[in-house]
Amino acid sequence: MNAIAPGVIMTDMTKSYSKAELDELAGCAALGRNGAPEDIANAVRFLASDEAKFITGQCLVVDGGFLQ
Repeated sequence: MNAIAPGVIMTDMTKSYSKAELDELAGCAALGRNGAPEDIANAVRFLASDEAKFITGQCLVVDGGFLQ
């Protein structure tokens, strides 16, 4: 079994944050942005594909290089 550990992803769960708060969180990521649902979907698609058939017991961190 594998797992995905997402960072800040722009979904309904982040709607309560102000623009300033979201900008601050984006500044904490090495990539300088918050994630999109597609970023997580791409990681899930990879782990579900034959290309990942020999990967087991891993937690794939998908957080844009969150530093804090």
